[in-house]
Amino acid sequence: MTLLGAGCALTLLCQSPAAPAPAADPGPAGRTTALPLGALPGDRSGGTLLLGLPARATTGYSLLGVSWDDPAAALNGTVQVRTRSAGRWSDWRALEADSEDRPDAAEADAPGARGATAPLWVGPSDGVEVRVAGAGTLPTGLRVDLVAPGDGASERPRGAAAEQPQGRLLPAVDHQAPRPGIVTRSGWGADESLRQPGYAYTGDVRVVFVHHTDTGNGYSCSDSPKLIRAIYQYHVKTNGWRDIGYNFLVDKCGTIFEGRAGGVSRAVLGAHTLGFNTDSSGVAALGTYSSAAAPQAELDGIAKIAAWKLGLTGRDASGSTVLTSANSGSRFQAGTSHTFAAVSGHRDAFNTDCPGDQLFDKLPAIRGWAAHLQGRR
Repeated sequence: MTLLGAGCALTLLCQSPAAPAPAADPGPAGRTTALPLGALPGDRSGGTLLLGLPARATTGYSLLGVSWDDPAAALNGTVQVRTRSAGRWSDWRALEADSEDRPDAAEADAPGARGATAPLWVGPSDGVEVRVAGAGTLPTGLRVDLVAPGDGASERPRGAAAEQPQGRLLPAVDHQAPRPGIVTRSGWGADESLRQPGYAYTGDVRVVFVHHTDTGNGYSCSDSPKLIRAIYQYHVKTNGWRDIGYNFLVDKCGTIFEGRAGGVSRAVLGAHTLGFNTDSSGVAALGTYSSAAAPQAELDGIAKIAAWKLGLTGRDASGSTVLTSANSGSRFQAGTSHTFAAVSGHRDAFNTDCPGDQLFDKLPAIRGWAAHLQGRR
């Protein structure tokens, strides 16, 4: 399908962007700005519908994505964005048309929930242009969400001390791997007022599902807390989820970060693998690993958190277990069972490219190293 006719492409690329607007300080808690998409000129003779946003100046942001009203609606089309930083416009970049990391029904259908693309980290930017093309009907309420992560300097946990999760008292088991260093939510500057209060738990973690955030690789490790704060805002303010979807995140330097609130040693219900969020933990590699190789440090970090998390209840990181699907939107009908490796990829449970070919191909090595850390080989 041709995204844009030649005349339309020329019209878009030759537009004169508005003068830069002052980039207001988003403050420690960050800020999300939603800009509605409208009709763009284009060739509709082949059934192509065009929506978007002409090039324009914006307040400062570092991550963006496109969302729409109905979280159950699919965006059957292509989404491209270009952004402005330091006075220069980037090339056009594609957004994944379907955000594939999802909660199960109760959270996905909560008031305010929206469908959305995967977010893209673009670094400090002050301009944006968007174009969406699709055959047939596009979802209603299309908009681009611009996320400024804030500085994370003065967040204070919400609620009384009694609400804070306590460490889980687990019996000693054989082959429990050492606990790796984990940057807590306060360490990456989570604004606890964003998420819903309280915590949701499942049974013991029997599978670790590995993801990539698909936010791009153009971040420095010093930016990892900002990137995680931006993903957190996107998951809560754009998707309408109760908290960030992943249980843990690992950056390309191998640093492990706490994701969804509830206690790192607890079996916290996440929103990462539709149909199989129960009795599992979602570990996301910060980056996009469809064609780029994940750094060894990141692979080691994934192995460390998987070995420890599974080892808390004596699960063999090189073994397998049976889980039952809770949602027919997964690869398996609701109520049916499937055997998963203890360390699996998102694509093992859902029809997706996640965690990217390059990272998926490394899962056997991750399982082996995780089993070694558990003292099994």
